[in-house]
Amino acid sequence: MLGTSEPRLLSTQFNVLSALMLRDIRTRMLGSSWGFLVVIAWPLSHILLIVILHSALGRLAPFGDSIPLWVATGAVPFMIFSYMSRFMMLSVLHNRPLLYFPVIFITDILFARAIIEILNSAIVVIFLILIFKIEGIYVEPAKASIVFSAIFATILLGLGVGILNGIIAAFAPAWATGYALVIVVLWISSGIMFVPSALPEQAQQILIYHPVLQAIEWFRTGYYSDYNSTLLMTWYPLAFGAAALFLGLFAERIFRGKILS
Repeated sequence: MLGTSEPRLLSTQFNVLSALMLRDIRTRMLGSSWGFLVVIAWPLSHILLIVILHSALGRLAPFGDSIPLWVATGAVPFMIFSYMSRFMMLSVLHNRPLLYFPVIFITDILFARAIIEILNSAIVVIFLILIFKIEGIYVEPAKASIVFSAIFATILLGLGVGILNGIIAAFAPAWATGYALVIVVLWISSGIMFVPSALPEQAQQILIYHPVLQAIEWFRTGYYSDYNSTLLMTWYPLAFGAAALFLGLFAERIFRGKILS
């Protein structure tokens, strides 16, 4: 009986995640191909707008000789983190009535959204690379293994913070607005538009504990062979993401019965 129940549980879990993903896709994409284009174009337009503005103003890249590449190497990791951590949280608020079904837990909603955001980010990056190649912008990283390691750390960071945000928002929906402000602060301070190692030592001592900045610095060391960050601690975004993931899952298990009360 135990041997047959495990595949059944896995099948049920798979069906729940699949149903939640399809529901989120239809809701967010408005059930049409135009909705899909909007979902992809929105984050892509953010990145391209920053690139166009800085290029039009004639600004030089803080590092390297390509402002589009510099902006992209900062904006892509930030996009992955911010979209995951924010939309996972919002999915809890949007799908809260589904928690009344006994087979659906808040973690199902969170993980379903996480998978969607990872796929969306992958599509956005592919489109961005194609646009850069069409424009003749060199996009090949110096060390692809480092780039993929940084992306993994960024996904883990977004997943952990997203789950923690989702649990907080389940009890305090106003946190969704508060976190939007946090995202703005993180954007300004994450090193997208500046070289953190060039800042005064006092500023570096504060920013060294910025997990998103650490992920971006890690990502850039994979793209620029001569990018030597004095702040980079590759273990930090991994540890931060894992800790947030553990705290979020632990809180969900402890407060599972109180979320709907």
